[in-house]
Amino acid sequence: MEKDLLERIKKIKLLGCDVDGVLTDGLLYVDGKGEEMKAFHVHDGLGLKLAKKQGILVSIITGKVSSAVNHRAEELGLEDIHLGIRDKLERMKSILEKEGLSLEQAAFVGDDLNDLYLLEKVGLAITVPNGAPELKAIAHYITGRSGGRGAVREVVELILKGQGRWPY
Repeated sequence: MEKDLLERIKKIKLLGCDVDGVLTDGLLYVDGKGEEMKAFHVHDGLGLKLAKKQGILVSIITGKVSSAVNHRAEELGLEDIHLGIRDKLERMKSILEKEGLSLEQAAFVGDDLNDLYLLEKVGLAITVPNGAPELKAIAHYITGRSGGRGAVREVVELILKGQGRWPY
């Protein structure tokens, strides 16, 4: 692992994630009644639970409002869920202020242009292989796994191993 990446990882105390394209594959499933459904990968769920157990704060920040996201977050025991957010950078700043942390202590996993301004400011900017080229150009790390296919679990493992806190 390159030195700059490892130094960034060591400072991380909060992991933020987008949903569509990061915790899901980005496809939107809509039934005949207009109800939206999402598919989440179990590896990502275990990764988020492990991050929380190892003392990493976890925040979900997404532009969409979705009952599926609320349900999945509840299943995982995640409480810091922010739906319908248009300005993700400002929301991240308010979360960090509440926790007494700086942007340098935050990692965020995003995949599309609405994540760009936030990724430009956090200490560890991460995108997925199917992320927008603009995000890939500024990311400190691009996952090997695609969004919705264990990318977030990969990030959790990267952070915990880099901090010497991987329990396995």
